[in-house]
Amino acid sequence: MILDQHLSLDQFLAVVRGSEGVELAPAARERIARARAVIERIVDGDAPVYGVNTGFGKFANVQVPRSGLEQLQHNLIISHAIGVGEALPTEVVRGMLLLRAQSLALGHSGVRAEVVELLLAFLNRGVHPVIPAQGSVGASGDLAPLAHLALALIGLGEVEYVGAVRPSADVLAELNLTPVQLQAKEGLALINGTQLMGSLLALAVADARTLLGTANLAAALTVEAMYGSHRPFQPDVVGLRPHPGAVAVAAELRTFLRDSEIAPSHLVGDGKVQDAYSLRAAPQVHGASLDALDHAARVLAVEFASVTDNPLIFPDTGEVVSGGNFHGQPLAVTTDALKVAVAELGSISERRCEQLLNPSLSGLPGFLTPQGGLNSGFMIAQYTAAALVSENKVLSHPASVDTIPTSANQEDHVSMGAHGARQLRAILENVQNVVAIELMCAAQALDFQQLRAGRGAQAAWAHIRAQIPNMTSDRYYRPDLLKIVEMVRSGELLRVAREA
Repeated sequence: MILDQHLSLDQFLAVVRGSEGVELAPAARERIARARAVIERIVDGDAPVYGVNTGFGKFANVQVPRSGLEQLQHNLIISHAIGVGEALPTEVVRGMLLLRAQSLALGHSGVRAEVVELLLAFLNRGVHPVIPAQGSVGASGDLAPLAHLALALIGLGEVEYVGAVRPSADVLAELNLTPVQLQAKEGLALINGTQLMGSLLALAVADARTLLGTANLAAALTVEAMYGSHRPFQPDVVGLRPHPGAVAVAAELRTFLRDSEIAPSHLVGDGKVQDAYSLRAAPQVHGASLDALDHAARVLAVEFASVTDNPLIFPDTGEVVSGGNFHGQPLAVTTDALKVAVAELGSISERRCEQLLNPSLSGLPGFLTPQGGLNSGFMIAQYTAAALVSENKVLSHPASVDTIPTSANQEDHVSMGAHGARQLRAILENVQNVVAIELMCAAQALDFQQLRAGRGAQAAWAHIRAQIPNMTSDRYYRPDLLKIVEMVRSGELLRVAREA
């Protein structure tokens, strides 16, 4: 991939998860050089410019002599690298490396090209800074996490390389990579940004798309197992309230349910007037989540094309302007909305589990076991789903409504966007498990059917059954569930159903 002005989510994923190589476009080098020339002129002069020849935060009014400018940037990194908690997952770190390089390549940050080149070398060679997850308040960027990233670039701290955590200096020497000697403005340019929030949100958007499609599939299996009506999913019904997400979800449900033998068998005389909300309102509930997801994707597209540094360099005029582009609020608010949207997919999925497992609602054997009493069946599977859904209620509380002053009240409003983004990742994992539980239950419920389900639902059932046998009596269910969870996370089950 050529890194220039534009970065799509697909390109991001190809690099971060697919290990595609990245190189800097010639046009990006030119932009970087023009901005760097502005910084060099400032260094040669006497005028104080924030972050170039002054201190930081509350020390913005303290001018630093030219002889101390490199030490100023070095001190910034080592003093700010004080995060705590577990190390971020490798894919999150790779996303941070790519997004930081992308922002710097836009040519308004004032770094030298070799700084960006080293970021890309880390990506291309699989060198991943060890970055503690906690410490960002989401304004002035993700300062502490990005300082740990920058620490590895200057040969300090630790990196993960070929599965082992080692000192950065040792790995750089082994790969013949030279640690960067930070010059004026470069340390600040590396840590002023929203790249932790952005990386977490980008990965979450990708995973949430797969999860939402799989939740649609799980709903289709449950509708068939419950003899649910397909009529609420028809275009004339959904079209009377045509929110884009609801229309799209209803269309996918119709696709998964196409050619069902089950639906015609109960059009007359089954005694049901209408289905539970968790079945017939699936387009409206899932669709609202899809609309939130589409909004998050639009916010990401803007973020991927943004300069989140401070101060900003304008090569055409020579201006250096202190602004607020580093503030995480656009991502924080979006992330909080997506937390709620994803959590709701789990909430309605758990209710469909109850529909399947409760014999007074389903007409099927209690907890889907043929010999209840001696066997408990999937009784506790629903407990686990309920526990995860309740945990998500806590995690869904908006992080962005909180703020706390930092830097002696110079930075007096912060976004807490990194908190929300980490919570979003946890919610996603919880809902992947809940939807997997629904799929496990729905597959068992369909085993009691003598007729074929809709084409996509039937293909998904067959794929599950190819790896997990029908439950005839109690067994250790966790291995079965873990197999389905992996089908959900990887998108494997969704691909099978869509291809069918």
